[in-house]
Amino acid sequence: MGRSYKDLVAWQKAMDLVAATYRSTARFPKEEQFGLTSQLRRAAVSIPSNIAEGQGRLSEKEFRYFLGQARGSLMEVETQLQIAKNLGYMEAEQTKELLESCAEVGRILNGLMASICKPE
Repeated sequence: MGRSYKDLVAWQKAMDLVAATYRSTARFPKEEQFGLTSQLRRAAVSIPSNIAEGQGRLSEKEFRYFLGQARGSLMEVETQLQIAKNLGYMEAEQTKELLESCAEVGRILNGLMASICKPE
């Protein structure tokens, strides 16, 4: 718990996912600016934000809670990426790459959660 959130691989990979999400959504139709574009970006930003907030908390229980929140946001991103692909806003290959990044972040989050004491 003493390390900085910036040292956590989960946070670093989640930050990479945020940047990739912003680059990808920049090409979405303008009418989606306040719809799917905004929602997808907010969900992506929520992942590293929750990791950082949880790491800054005073207990492992709170940290686990915020990691769970991050994982929930990750599932939102995965769903919204599929929606964007289905609507034709993203190419299949681009979607695949982003979903692979999501899967990697998910595996790292799961490992981090498992490394923290089990809930009571």
